[in-house]
Formats: sequence, C-alpha cells, structure tokens
Amino acid sequence: MNDSPIVTARRKPGRSLAQDLMDTLAEQIRNGGYEPGQRLPTEPEVMAQHGVSRTVVREAISRLQAAGLVETRHGIGSFVLAPVPSAGELLAVVTLRDVLDMLELRISLETEAAGLAALRRKDEHLVQMRNAVNEFEQELMQGGKSVEADFQFHLQIALATHNKYFEDFYRHLGTTTIPRTRLDTSQLSEEPSSDYLTRTNREHADILDAIARREPEAARAAMRMHLTNSRERLRRVYERNQNAAPATANS
Repeated sequence: MNDSPIVTARRKPGRSLAQDLMDTLAEQIRNGGYEPGQRLPTEPEVMAQHGVSRTVVREAISRLQAAGLVETRHGIGSFVLAPVPSAGELLAVVTLRDVLDMLELRISLETEAAGLAALRRKDEHLVQMRNAVNEFEQELMQGGKSVEADFQFHLQIALATHNKYFEDFYRHLGTTTIPRTRLDTSQLSEEPSSDYLTRTNREHADILDAIARREPEAARAAMRMHLTNSRERLRRVYERNQNAAPATANS
C-alpha cells in the first residue's frame, strides 16, 4: 500500500473550499491513492495538508459520505468504501422522491423531538445549538453550504430529548438527512441558494428560541414549519418535473 499523497486543493472560481477539498479527496480515492478499507487522515492532518479549517474538512467529509465514497465510524475515523458507480449513475439513484420521503419522515419524528427538547434540555444543549446556528451563518458568509452545522443543530435537539432512539436515528443516517447532501437543491430552487439558506437558519433560530423558553408547543410548531417549508419547496419542483416529463410507459 502506498503512502497517501499530499495534494493541496486548488480553489476554483465560484466554488467553496469544502467542494474543492471534497473533489481533491474524491479524485485521490478514485485514482487509488486511498484504497478500500483504508482510513483517511485525521481532521488535523487534512487541515495541515490542505491549509483549510476544521469546518471545511467536516463538510468535505460529509459530502464524501453522501457520495458513497467513505463511511465514518464514530470515534474511529472515516474509511474508504469499495468502488461505487460513476457520478452520473450515483445521482440517478438519489431521486427527488427520496428526498421528499426523508423530509416526510423527519417531520413526523423531529416535530415531537423539538417538543421534548423544550421540556428536557440542559444549558449545554442550548450552547451547542447556538454554536451550530452561528457556524451555519459563518459558513454561509464564506460561500459554503453549512451542511455540518445544519446536521449538528438537529442532532443537538435529538440529544436534548434524552431519548437515545432519537439520537440513534440521527447518528445512523448522518448528514444524508440534509437534502442538499443528496441532490444539488440550489439548482432546483426558484430562489437564490443564499436566500434559501439564510431563511433556513432564521428558522433554526426560531426553533432554538422556543426550546430556550421551554415552550414545547411553540418548539413543535417551529420545527414543523421549518421542515414543511423545505418539503413544500421541493414538492413544487417534483410536481413540475412530473408534469413536464413525457409519458413513456403507455405511449
């Protein structure tokens, strides 16, 4: 097995650091620089090799997970998976219908999780939620998609329920619960991506405020509105695509 190459990600115009780092690592994986089963370098090692922040590394790893190139084992590290189909084939498997189904599941579970979190949360949970909201904002200002911060915000709510099954659900699915890790939703939107993400984080702040006030019904309502907004935005795109698609089966 060869030593892992050190290749610095080069910034491309109009692209985020996280996407460039993800592309660099993906290329190394596909070219055999990292073999199936091999553990990727640690976060500090990747930060040093590529001159990027911890947040950039985490978002890049999240995107590699969503692409099926690596799996992360909690407390151990990220490991390269066996070869997967080409990018075009992979995207064909992840459909808009899949994302809508995931949001439907999240609405049913996370609405109740928010209510329980409002009743059971500790001060440390609020600190972590606020950190996630602030990190989301900082990433957005830098042109990132804030996937890891988005995931961490919802994970902290699951932890605040003190019900291990909510936590298990979120840790098992990881960042694939976030729609933009599975499809480039910015290309599907009727509004600029930055506007949508800004509104998303304002909704996070509303949920956090209700949980901080220990108001379970307000927290449930804020969470339901947050996830329903995402679902309805994508549902409109899905229905538009369905109506525009030519009939094939019975033509």
